[in-house]
Amino acid sequence: MADIFDAYALADAWDEMFERPGVVRTAYEPLLAALQPMDAAELRFRADQMARSFTDRGVTYAFAGEERPWPLDLVPRILDALEWDLIQRGVAQRVRALEAYLADAYGQARAFEDGVVPWRLLLNSPHFHRAAQGIEPPNGVRVHVGGIDLVRDEEGEFRVLEDNVRVPSGVSYVIENRRAMTRMFPSLFAEQPVRPVDAYGQRLLAALRAAAPAGVTDPQVVVLTPGPSNAAYFEHALLARLMGVQLVEGHDLVCSGNRVWMRTTRGEMPVHVVYRRLDDDFLDPLHFRPDSVIGCPGILSAAQAGNVTLANAVGNGIADDKLLYTYVPDLIRYYLSEEPILPNVESYRPDEPGQLEAVLDQLDKLVVKPVDGAGGQGIVIGPHADRPTLDRLRKEVAADPRGWIAQRPVALSTSPTLATGGVSPRHIDLRPFAVNDGNDVWVLPGGLTRVALQEGNLIVNSSQGGGSKDTWVLAQAPEITDPEPSAATYESGTPEVAPRQLGPSGHRAALNGEQEGQQQ
Repeated sequence: MADIFDAYALADAWDEMFERPGVVRTAYEPLLAALQPMDAAELRFRADQMARSFTDRGVTYAFAGEERPWPLDLVPRILDALEWDLIQRGVAQRVRALEAYLADAYGQARAFEDGVVPWRLLLNSPHFHRAAQGIEPPNGVRVHVGGIDLVRDEEGEFRVLEDNVRVPSGVSYVIENRRAMTRMFPSLFAEQPVRPVDAYGQRLLAALRAAAPAGVTDPQVVVLTPGPSNAAYFEHALLARLMGVQLVEGHDLVCSGNRVWMRTTRGEMPVHVVYRRLDDDFLDPLHFRPDSVIGCPGILSAAQAGNVTLANAVGNGIADDKLLYTYVPDLIRYYLSEEPILPNVESYRPDEPGQLEAVLDQLDKLVVKPVDGAGGQGIVIGPHADRPTLDRLRKEVAADPRGWIAQRPVALSTSPTLATGGVSPRHIDLRPFAVNDGNDVWVLPGGLTRVALQEGNLIVNSSQGGGSKDTWVLAQAPEITDPEPSAATYESGTPEVAPRQLGPSGHRAALNGEQEGQQQ
């Protein structure tokens, strides 16, 4: 066994790399062989090199008021072809069900009339926007991009932890992680059948073009960003560059005659699809927050008139409400007539009769989450909480049962991670990204693996001190036609756009939770 694993002690959870002490899982055997000649000092040296490259490219994040290079661990997370087949089918099924729910909630409301979902869940949601009822997507797609958070439990079974269908962020780190790893371990990608991730930009652009209003043959697509001060600006700029489209801010757009135009040096040009990276509240000051200065006045009216498509759609927040999460298995059966491929984590609904008392009686044994929380904020892990925290939580849940859900604590699977003094197990999750073009739900092979860098911690968000891993999906041998593209592909193989799209060094690219919180 490699020296760096001599002191590796399995945690009380499913280990991604080792079946038992000293016995590596088949998919990890080539990786272990590649790591054997290295020691912890060499891995740390490579990690420092990678951190400098991230800083030079402006791939940083804010933690405790300090800008730091994006934390990428050098030991990748590996999924074999069978595991990935299960994940991609389960994620695609989940997105289709949520898509059907959104169409129903803003349409005929059959699921509510039939008692599958209670009316109060919709009417009490802060993300239910009546203005969205007047918007009919041209190709029926409201979830153009989805991020479904998965964990692997103590038995090795993948479970859905959260759904993110508003403004899911983090895919830029998938691309940047792969770019960095191909430079650190080029020989591994030549020998291993790792599926590439460089098709995401083209897939996203195709889905956005497919969502253009009827009759538009050559749609103009733009990425709408709050601006360089936003935590995810690097991602906005990267996606615009990969798609070869313009990156715009609210003041670059103007609405007239229920149409959207982009100001350019050659005059105003029509815009047909807006991939917006703003939350609903800040998108249009005429319909939502009147004090917003980062949106575009009138853009929602243009969408209602069918002259522009907003991706993701306004009002999608009702589908990733954590309380709705508990109903998604039933929605899959109701809308798709299928059994869920990926199960939920066992959950309680405090707003239901009898369940509030059950939750309050065992707060010290449950994980309690605010239904609209982000970035790990507000989560209380009962077994790790002190008495004052539990007492305060008891009062908050009792006062607002609709605002919380409770779940069984899951010992998230662990993966070997470079830590002080060597390699140690750390808890991880996985966020696969799905792109929906109306005909097919395509899932990017891999997704973002997030890792809790502190020993024993279950909160993986970067805003809480977490990091990430490159996620390798192994293809079956007959499917391999070309090796993983070199890092140069990410430099020269994508369309060039205006210089302003390339964010200056120092703009942070933090994943601050399942949504991008916007500020005026």
